[in-house]
Amino acid sequence: MPRATAPAAQPDWTDPDCPVARALDLVGDRWSLLVVRDAMDGARAFTEFQRRTGIARNILTERLRRLTAHGVLTQRTAPSGRRQEYVLTDAGRDLFSVVLTLRQWGERHAFAPGEEHSVLVDAHGAPVPELVPSAPDGTPLGPDTTHVVKRTA
Repeated sequence: MPRATAPAAQPDWTDPDCPVARALDLVGDRWSLLVVRDAMDGARAFTEFQRRTGIARNILTERLRRLTAHGVLTQRTAPSGRRQEYVLTDAGRDLFSVVLTLRQWGERHAFAPGEEHSVLVDAHGAPVPELVPSAPDGTPLGPDTTHVVKRTA
């Protein structure tokens, strides 16, 4: 079932029939995913996103605008009533497994053995276990056990 926040078909999709390509068109640049990562970690204000990422103001403004326009973030008045803040929508929260998978890939492949890095922990302080896609029967899934079926109209 399509989500209410799904954008209408656009003539400039990279690959209009591929869900991966469409997702990358919406959130696939470096800065967008870092903004989403920081929103998941509690950032709300423009200045928080800028401080955490080091992103230039003009680029951050554009990414926040685009993520809001595509239903990944929403703006609301901060509890103080003095400024606007950005919060994840359901569609933005659905990116958690994407960010988690990228984090876990980075832990395995972007650090030298023994090199220190941040760790994602659950509410009890335990490291989050590795995310492994599996079939309904529990069999692990991967590129050798799956394939894409093209739909025809």
